[in-house]
Amino acid sequence: MTTILAVANQKGGVAKTTTVASLGAALVSLGQRVLVVDLDPQGCLTFSLGHNPDRLEVSVHDVLTGDVKAAEVVIATDDGVSLLPATIDLAGAEAMLLMRPGREFALKRALAPLHDDYDTIIIDCPPSLGVLTLNGLTAAQSVLVPLQCEMLAHRGVGQLLRTVSEVQQITNPDLVLLGALPTLYDSRTTHSRDVLSDVSDRYDLPVLAPPIPRTVRFAEATASGATVLSGRKNKGAQAYRDLAENLAKHWSGSELVTFSVGNDG
Repeated sequence: MTTILAVANQKGGVAKTTTVASLGAALVSLGQRVLVVDLDPQGCLTFSLGHNPDRLEVSVHDVLTGDVKAAEVVIATDDGVSLLPATIDLAGAEAMLLMRPGREFALKRALAPLHDDYDTIIIDCPPSLGVLTLNGLTAAQSVLVPLQCEMLAHRGVGQLLRTVSEVQQITNPDLVLLGALPTLYDSRTTHSRDVLSDVSDRYDLPVLAPPIPRTVRFAEATASGATVLSGRKNKGAQAYRDLAENLAKHWSGSELVTFSVGNDG
């Protein structure tokens, strides 16, 4: 059975796209067939996986608003992850979908024929709580929230959680909130732990393990059009490999490993 995970946070700069790309590549290294879906009109996931959005003739926009099948748009990447890419055309999809009945289910319907082809599908939701994000949450079985370990980074988390709750009540009653994934984490400071402790206490939100460390390797990987896993060994890549193993075991029936806020895990 295909596992569908949405990665969502309406705040930008929290390593959401990095998480989708790196987690996808890590799951591929575990032998899984993985599809990542770029729902951001900026096309950051598409670019970070080595494709120029400006040169693509079709994208997820054509799948959501036209008669193009998702399988006809999926492209390969150097990391072994299959990609349903985005272009700037997707910016107009919100308005077009708003006029359609069942607009929140457009992505779910589009992905249904692909379930037999992939073990895991990861959806990169845009940094907003509009129709595209609602499509991602409606299509998914679970949602992960990347959370930057810096002061005020959790502003808006409550709003996202309310949106998830509304989706659970209206369009996707089976949606499971996995928890927050700490990103840009610096274990040398108490500041990162204080932020996570506040989020855990305030929202009663599980914090997933391991936290993703702050490292320049992520920026270098994005610039090269590949994930951090494709380069030489580094702590960022190892963190996503550990996260992939944690999630894969959880999806197989094991208990999800969470991060102990009181220490470094």
